[in-house]
Amino acid sequence: MNSVHISFIKLIMWDYRGLAALAAIVEEGSFDRAAAALAISQPAVSHRLRALEEWAGELLVIRSQPPQATPRGQRLIAHFRQVQLLESGIEEESQVHTSLPQLAIAVNADSAATWLLDALSLLLDAPACLIDVRIDDQDETLRHLREGRVVGCITSSGDTVAGTTVEALGTMSYLCVAAPGFVRRWFPAGVTRAAIKAAPALVYNRSDRLHERYLEQAGLPPDVPQHFFPSAEGFVSFIKAGYGYGMVPAIQVRQELEQGTLVALTPAAALSVPLYWHQWNIQTQVTRALRTAIVGTAQRLLA
Repeated sequence: MNSVHISFIKLIMWDYRGLAALAAIVEEGSFDRAAAALAISQPAVSHRLRALEEWAGELLVIRSQPPQATPRGQRLIAHFRQVQLLESGIEEESQVHTSLPQLAIAVNADSAATWLLDALSLLLDAPACLIDVRIDDQDETLRHLREGRVVGCITSSGDTVAGTTVEALGTMSYLCVAAPGFVRRWFPAGVTRAAIKAAPALVYNRSDRLHERYLEQAGLPPDVPQHFFPSAEGFVSFIKAGYGYGMVPAIQVRQELEQGTLVALTPAAALSVPLYWHQWNIQTQVTRALRTAIVGTAQRLLA
């Protein structure tokens, strides 16, 4: 008997309502919003959590703003979500559908802006499920899976996680691009150390290391002036407007490069980022469809 089925048996003996409250508090980010999501009062949410913590013999939620699950709390949330998936699989087999299952996945913004919708359309056209897409840097999305927040994630790490499967999706190729006018103003002599130290770069957010890795790969100083713009579509618009230069997926700006509205500063020095799909090893019709859609589409569209 695998660990997921053992967890299912244990949860029958556990306070299922307490687990639902624990998951809602962490997912919704407050006790009040958890109460609204569960259609109960805020004191009832607090009571259910306290009862679960008394059963567990330890704190499961750090009362911060927003509330954070403890390591034990994260494991309980992961088991709770896995049991929900198992239940949805049982409904599929019995053809008794009370509601569409919701699948939460963590993905990097560039995948979301380029090829992800093509993959998800295979599930949404039916529809087979509801999708909850959570955006984070490709170096950070695996944390969401480890904490039990998502069913699967797109990440740059191929490290295995207990209870999950991992498959290579392909390579996302990034180019350092700028508008022609920006190049004429800031890089008249090419990409030199002096120009890099002066030209304003554009970075997605403070956890995004793509620009730093590009500069290190080119032997250039990584300490450069930076704008931050955490929107995949807005990021490209910012660069096209001539306010900065930055790293974008080649597949996202293919047309702009062909038309000359954007220029690759170092066309031969693309930065390649391998991507992987991690998913809970729970076999239901919906989870199998999710895996097929994500892996198949990525392997078709990525290098």
